[in-house]
Amino acid sequence: MPSLPNLLLLLALLCMALPAHAELQVQMPRYRLQPSELAVVINDEDPLSLRIADYYRERRGLDPQQFIHVRLNPERRQLPPKQFERIRRTVMDRLPPGTRALALTWARPYRVGCMSITTAFAAGFDRAWCSKQRCAPTRRNPRYGGDLSAPGAAAILPTMAIAARDFDQARALIDRGLAAEDRWPQGRAYLLVTSDKARNVRKVFFPAIRERLAPLIDIKIIEADALHDVRDILFYFTGRAQVDGLDSLGFLPGAVADHLTSAGGQLTDSKQMSALRWLEAGATGSYGTVVEPCNLLGKFPHPGVVMARYLHGARLVEAYWDSVAMPGEGIFIGDPLASPFGGHRIEHTPEGPVLVTRALTPGRYALFLAGSPIGPFRPIGTFGARLGQTRYPLPDVDGVLRLQPILEQPQ
Repeated sequence: MPSLPNLLLLLALLCMALPAHAELQVQMPRYRLQPSELAVVINDEDPLSLRIADYYRERRGLDPQQFIHVRLNPERRQLPPKQFERIRRTVMDRLPPGTRALALTWARPYRVGCMSITTAFAAGFDRAWCSKQRCAPTRRNPRYGGDLSAPGAAAILPTMAIAARDFDQARALIDRGLAAEDRWPQGRAYLLVTSDKARNVRKVFFPAIRERLAPLIDIKIIEADALHDVRDILFYFTGRAQVDGLDSLGFLPGAVADHLTSAGGQLTDSKQMSALRWLEAGATGSYGTVVEPCNLLGKFPHPGVVMARYLHGARLVEAYWDSVAMPGEGIFIGDPLASPFGGHRIEHTPEGPVLVTRALTPGRYALFLAGSPIGPFRPIGTFGARLGQTRYPLPDVDGVLRLQPILEQPQ
């Protein structure tokens, strides 16, 4: 035990180290998936799947209990539905409590019967997710547009494959996703109007996307079949069976890119361009269909939805899933936890503290104040958030501020 003089000196030093006032803290509304809410499915028959899972656990700091092992033939591109149902039942039985999304650590198999393997894991195999006849619509995604309160939305476990042909590509993908975390990269969105009339159908969305999202990102609508020698890509959406010039491009960490075509989701043996080519070129997420979807808009990502959700802080797996109205035939690939536009910080200005964040969607919020993170909280005011706003003046107070959408109350 220290002597009394030494104890007094220690207490004095501790008091000097404490701030005169408690530093202002902000508790944000829930706006994205937490890493602890992701379960990772590993194929023990696939050495690459095991390596990808080990590296992802190490880099993301995930708990070993979040990893679920299955066995399936990595040489097959397609699983029979009955075999898959047994595998999915095993995964569901082993899910950690609170799981809200899944990651798969392989590129093949990429299909279950008529469905993509990511949607089959997310929702279970059901032929309602597939076209009953050529070019027919399918079951709709209850999460579409980000409406997580819609009936059935909670039953979906958004699933993304951390897909790669070799470990070096997988490691680079995972590193890009982590490098993007809350960095607010300064890049551009490129929306291409191509000469391929059948695959160019998303162009109808482009003017409204630019008008609505211009406050958040510089958007270029370009009439061309491909980009060349562009180095600041955050989003690249196009419609072509093959996309040229990928080796000349620079994708920023966290970038999203896809091409509307029939077989982009046939990852390892497509007769068109596989969506894997986007990841190999430096993108962090992509999408493609595993069976013939025709060019129904609902079977492909809506660029405006994925951009809006991502730019407001959502994880990649959430933003991409919420952008496809009929995802039964489409596979989502990339780093599911990538989130370049999340996070927040407090700036102290002569006028008072300012909250700097992109993670507040437009609407009104209530402010609650407490002396500690556990409360009790009391209401002290409200404020509004508008599209494109990133700075929010706060009351000049000490303690913990909790932000809640205006119709909610703190727990």
